[in-house]
Amino acid sequence: MSNPPILQVRELSYSYQGRKAVDSISFSIGKGEFFGLLGPNGAGKSTTISCIAGLLSRWQGQILFSDQPFSPAISLRDRRRIGIVPQDLAIYENLTARENLKTFGGLCGLSGKTLQQAVDRQLQIAGLVERANDLVKTYSGGMKRRLNLACGLIHQPEMVLLDEPTVGVDPQSRSHLFDSLKKVQAEGTTILYTTHYMEEAQRLCDRIGILHGGKMIASGTSKELATGSGLPEASLEQVFLKLTGRSLQD
Repeated sequence: MSNPPILQVRELSYSYQGRKAVDSISFSIGKGEFFGLLGPNGAGKSTTISCIAGLLSRWQGQILFSDQPFSPAISLRDRRRIGIVPQDLAIYENLTARENLKTFGGLCGLSGKTLQQAVDRQLQIAGLVERANDLVKTYSGGMKRRLNLACGLIHQPEMVLLDEPTVGVDPQSRSHLFDSLKKVQAEGTTILYTTHYMEEAQRLCDRIGILHGGKMIASGTSKELATGSGLPEASLEQVFLKLTGRSLQD
């Protein structure tokens, strides 16, 4: 990490009914960095995202944003510093794409000309200009995913949290999402991205943290992870399987 940290997670833990889903994990993300959380199903990726986003409470540890305590669950200012793109679609199917973006933009404090410009920009980035006034329930799965991302980015947050955003997406929409995210990063937005797809992590992420059984078992660039695992010429998938094992995780 070459840039100063924008997000610092220290000894974060969270339990569901006595079962630790996240177990004392620590990591930092540099400003403008694309950081991936990689892990099998049930590793703790979504729980980590939810704690950071303020969707879960009663976690233990410390979360800092720009070196200050971060509490989006209770602070509107903190909440507006981040964008959230959940795994389950968080859009209104009985509204149009334009109406969805206006709604989420308004919730983030945008209004008037600023809101209209933000809506037009996101429609362009999402490739939805021609379908902007159609009801979302008529959209394909890929179009809904692109709108889901656009809603999370409508207020140009300092950091966007994406939880497995390409689940069920066709190759064309997946490629479009990747291009959009790289453009957003190039404009200075920090990205925290969870996935269990190795090729996504290798293609997109500057650094990767590998979660397994609620613990952070390794972190670094793809090359650093390979070297640290004793497989310097290995692919990320080979490194991942060595670190997490080959048994089924479900």
